[in-house]
Amino acid sequence: MKFDKTLLFSTIILILFGILMVYSSSNVWALYKYHDSFKYVKSQFIFFLIGLFIIYLLLKIDPHLYEKYANKILSLCFILLVLVLIPGIGKVRNGSRSWFGLGPLGIQPSEFSKIGLIIYTSKYLAHNNKDIKDIKKGLLPLFLIICLFFLLIMLEPDFGTAMVIILTLIGLIFISGPKLGFFIKIGLIGLVGIVILIAIAPYRLQRIISYLNPWSDPLGSGFQIIQSLYAIGPSSLLGQGFGKSIQKNFYLPEPQTDFIFSIIAEEFGFLGVLLVITLFFIIFYRSIKIALNETDLFKKYLVFGLSFGIILQVILNILVVTGTIPTTGITCIFLSYGGSSLLVSMISIGIILAVSKKEKMIK
Repeated sequence: MKFDKTLLFSTIILILFGILMVYSSSNVWALYKYHDSFKYVKSQFIFFLIGLFIIYLLLKIDPHLYEKYANKILSLCFILLVLVLIPGIGKVRNGSRSWFGLGPLGIQPSEFSKIGLIIYTSKYLAHNNKDIKDIKKGLLPLFLIICLFFLLIMLEPDFGTAMVIILTLIGLIFISGPKLGFFIKIGLIGLVGIVILIAIAPYRLQRIISYLNPWSDPLGSGFQIIQSLYAIGPSSLLGQGFGKSIQKNFYLPEPQTDFIFSIIAEEFGFLGVLLVITLFFIIFYRSIKIALNETDLFKKYLVFGLSFGIILQVILNILVVTGTIPTTGITCIFLSYGGSSLLVSMISIGIILAVSKKEKMIK
């Protein structure tokens, strides 16, 4: 079976390292809360095995099937996003009604909407390539659909996921070649939208204030970023050593999720961070190479959208944990604890690997 094995192996190495770090960062908290230090890592490993099986299946499927069923995939994502908002169906975690409970596990439909929207947008851009420069005829219908999904995700609310989706799709639309004026207008609309989002949820203003000066509220809105910087600051070249993080001991809240990168820096130092960033670079480079070598417009857009979405989320997470941008609740793909995020990222890699294949597949 001919596909990009470098991409696959780099992804697996990164995920296995992530599972190791999920254990290291969560074992103290898991032992205290659940009396089982392996609570989180067992769940993450199960999702990893499921993800490997899904990649195996995706390698046998012709990517043009996604183009054929793009509208149905998007409709299913829309239905799930509506259902999760209904009390009694959607579960509330950390103040956000964004989960379907499946026993001890949870599934986030907003995560799967990332792929659904990328597939639909790729199809739309490929089929309407001649109209892309016409904002009214070409981009307005697509933009309205994207805004509808953004609104549903914000109703949960899940600002981090919503922003990753919006920025990913804007990046995908950008490479299709619309007029620059479209992006200026989108930027102005975005600024107005941010002001409105801050006005209706004042806690977001607190996040901006804590970003500018975390010490203005060190035990409140600035607490996470201060603890994250305490983890990263003294990490040195080789770090404190595996399992020797101080900040995971009830200082940094739930370090196995959004701030797992901080624990990696604390335990493995500059070289550990460099290794992780190198693996991410390899994944992005190999994915973009596949997109550039693809002659089919739909598959070209699809691979770019999926790979750009992955690297964008990684960059945003690193910027958050280093205090470069305000805290937004964005996980680090492949590394952070979270079954939905891990499955979606592995599905993305599976689709990219399928595009890299040149053999006959299921149609």
